[in-house]
Amino acid sequence: MAKVRVVHYINQFYAGIGGEEAAGHVAELREGALGPGAAFTVAFGEEAEITHTIICGDSYFNENVDVAKEAVLNFISQTKPDLFIAGPAFNAGRYGVACGTICEAVAEKFGIPVITGMYAENPGADMFKEKIYIVSTKNSAAGMRDAVPKMVKLALKMVKEDRIGASIEEGYIPNSRRVNFFDQERGSKRAVNMLLAKMAEKPFTTEFPMPDFDRVAPNIPIKDISSATIALVTSGGIVPKGNPDRIESSSASKYGEYDITNVMDLTEATYETAHGGYDPVYANQDSDRVLPVDVLREFEKDKKIGKLHHKFYTTTGNGTSVKKSQEFALEFSHKLINDGVQAVILTST
Repeated sequence: MAKVRVVHYINQFYAGIGGEEAAGHVAELREGALGPGAAFTVAFGEEAEITHTIICGDSYFNENVDVAKEAVLNFISQTKPDLFIAGPAFNAGRYGVACGTICEAVAEKFGIPVITGMYAENPGADMFKEKIYIVSTKNSAAGMRDAVPKMVKLALKMVKEDRIGASIEEGYIPNSRRVNFFDQERGSKRAVNMLLAKMAEKPFTTEFPMPDFDRVAPNIPIKDISSATIALVTSGGIVPKGNPDRIESSSASKYGEYDITNVMDLTEATYETAHGGYDPVYANQDSDRVLPVDVLREFEKDKKIGKLHHKFYTTTGNGTSVKKSQEFALEFSHKLINDGVQAVILTST
């Protein structure tokens, strides 16, 4: 029996071309397996082979979606695969969105099985989990060894048109579809066991997880913004030149607190970004593009606001967990309140 022909999509980093400085890499087609394709090749064994690898920079794809998508679809038309795999993207947001976008497009145009892998908090997972199969991965490439076998197992089931089980069986991110399957124990017994585990404060896994929405009640509006103290907070990683607190470019474990008393403008000589998830060139040239100190100073001068708070808080949102972000915000929010700040402008990238 002939091997399943597979085309694999990866970004510039996993292709070994470069990091953020190469994120503008134009879509290209190469023969054979590259980067994580080697792990897929081992996992496929004699059942499938990666005949071609498509490479595209994360920035290029997301800034030129229609052009990049058309290029990738043309490559698929040329190579005629039986299966299309993208990633895994783990918690890389732009990579995840690219993987989801192209998987959906390939499935729609060519009708072949497609699969990708992502961390549950990747924005691409939320965007595409109900449209394609997305295997749940860890939040970094350290989870490659765990992700590849799960992706291969599910991908081959799809190619063979075997029955696809529930997400808890197959390891994909729940997609709002209910799948019937037989368990070794009755539902009543499983439910009692879960209840006993919960009462004993032991770990258990529910069979029907409910969505957990983080709802924040809006605060009351400011009656007179012309007398209000406004603070700036950013997840765009703006820091004093040299990144004195060594805030990580991804998966930040800390935030920065910096005094901007008498600072009227964030110049190239004094500020930069520590963020590793977007092209830093323009933010490094003028950090006001991410943290608008210059505009707020103008508002302050024109009495459109009372004053700009003398400190700003910053971290990198790239790969940083929701839990850690909440910890940061809870801590510096108390500081802002104690300093008499009445409103915060939160900027991202």
